[in-house]
Amino acid sequence: MLRKSTLERIISEDLSELWNALKPEEKRIITDNFKYEHYKKNQIIYAENDTPENLFCLIEGKVKMYKSGIGDRVQILRLYRPVQYFGYRAYFAGETYVSSVAAFEPSVLGVLPMKLVDELIRNNNDLAMFFIHELSRNLGGSDTKIINLTQKHIRGRLAESLLLLADNYGYEDDDMTLKIYMSREDLANLSNMTTSNAIRTLGSFVSDKLILVDGRRIKIIDEPGLRKISKFG
Repeated sequence: MLRKSTLERIISEDLSELWNALKPEEKRIITDNFKYEHYKKNQIIYAENDTPENLFCLIEGKVKMYKSGIGDRVQILRLYRPVQYFGYRAYFAGETYVSSVAAFEPSVLGVLPMKLVDELIRNNNDLAMFFIHELSRNLGGSDTKIINLTQKHIRGRLAESLLLLADNYGYEDDDMTLKIYMSREDLANLSNMTTSNAIRTLGSFVSDKLILVDGRRIKIIDEPGLRKISKFG
């Protein structure tokens, strides 16, 4: 059991942007209601059509938002890294979740009841602006992703996905190996292509000396080359 002083320190570090928007009394309320949840690899955090009840903040690990479409084909919509917030859009919209969220690997999440967050927002303009900023940034990212997935060719989409993984999660100590190990199926679902196309395109990137592949470990050896492919699609 964490002591309250320790919990306050962890919360203030993990929720720094949100924390800075709070008044002293609001910080106490957050501390009293904040809790941590642990999720195993591939464990569902919430599912499509669930009723939104909580604000989630990823503390440790990696999380994906995805949606099943026609023929149960899965599209990964967004990747989360520490410290990012999710789960609140559907609550503000007054609807159930339209997508699902699951852990890519063992992850730790901070959780707050949305009813509490709603009450705080109504009395704190800075906190309201924080969520407006988050929603606006996510909307802009979604608009860009729609264009990229519908207009770029397969090589451009896969190159963009690899760069997204690098930007989101960084590299191992060698500054080349992606710090996330994705299955070919997940990589395909992120890039809006079939698994077989993802495998073939990865192979072509290896042949072009853009990357090295060892199982699920991908080493980027020519980042400028990947960025050129991503830019021109």
